[in-house]
Amino acid sequence: MKKIDQYIQGWLRHRTVLLDLLDLIHNEHTHYKPWNDAFSLGALAVHIADSMDMFVQAVKNGKFTLPTASNQFNQFESMDDVRKIVAEYTEKTKIDLQALTDSHLEQVFEFNQFVASGQIWLDTAKDHEIHHKGQLFTYARLIGIEKLPFFIVQPPRR
Repeated sequence: MKKIDQYIQGWLRHRTVLLDLLDLIHNEHTHYKPWNDAFSLGALAVHIADSMDMFVQAVKNGKFTLPTASNQFNQFESMDDVRKIVAEYTEKTKIDLQALTDSHLEQVFEFNQFVASGQIWLDTAKDHEIHHKGQLFTYARLIGIEKLPFFIVQPPRR
């Protein structure tokens, strides 16, 4: 198994739960914000997906480019739209990750004056996703969702 395949499996154990969590949220909560300057619920979900794509593209290209035209923060009206955006990013990101080689993971490049390997940037991206997914769990509780999925897909039982 290639290194990247292990990474993809670990990332999907989190992304799958994000998709499950979004399925529980109704359209009337799309623009919910726990405080005025917070991301809306929908924007936070899109941010997770868009950011992971940004990191994967950086590892693929050997340099960071901030998202511009692909930024979909305001291109949704409902949770249905948000779920579609996140699902599309998930498929795209999976394909782009599968194309990465060990050389991509070993190359070193800079972001915000920090220098690290592609592998470290991908690990950072997954940690970023986990952090914001935790925020979405809190948002979900605040809008009244009581039964939430476990934070990660568990490995198979014996």
